[in-house]
Amino acid sequence: MNDFTLNAEVRSDLGKGASRRLRRLASLVPAVVYGGEKAPESISMLAKEVAKLLENEAAYSHIIELNVGGTKQNVIIKALQRHPAKGHVMHADFVRVVAGQKLSAHVPVHFVNEAAAVKKGGEISHVVAEVEVSCLPKDLPEFIEVDLANAEIGSIVHLSDIKAPKGVEFVALAHGNDLAVANVHAPRVAPEAAEGAAE
Repeated sequence: MNDFTLNAEVRSDLGKGASRRLRRLASLVPAVVYGGEKAPESISMLAKEVAKLLENEAAYSHIIELNVGGTKQNVIIKALQRHPAKGHVMHADFVRVVAGQKLSAHVPVHFVNEAAAVKKGGEISHVVAEVEVSCLPKDLPEFIEVDLANAEIGSIVHLSDIKAPKGVEFVALAHGNDLAVANVHAPRVAPEAAEGAAE
């Protein structure tokens, strides 16, 4: 049933120096699994397996079957620390998924029907690439769809304008923060014209 699986081993050699050695000598990514009723667990995974998993955008908002030394558990990605220049994953945090217990996860945003706004002469700026949702594991969406068909020039699309899937709640809205998701603005003046006006 689960297309997303990762193999890992328990990691006993802890600390920054140990993590650096893992990455350099064994091409492993150090990680931590926490949540549920169990104690946090330090693990390591093959860097190439992690990279392959993350090639699929859906992995960020999907339940992953994590096989730690033969023991399987369901988790979601909570945070990834990447190399500032090279972009590869240097450390990962996973949260255990417990059936019947709400979880929060960052889910990608997909913008659709942008052509309608562009036809009216507008330019679209995406303000966010993902939003945080809270839901039961069974209701976790793969992505959130934002329909821009009716967006007018000068308008801002807020989180409250988006219909959340059934059983899904936007965390920012729950905290009273109605985030801007996208805005439609008139095309900016060409730089030459702006310079001429300034002179």
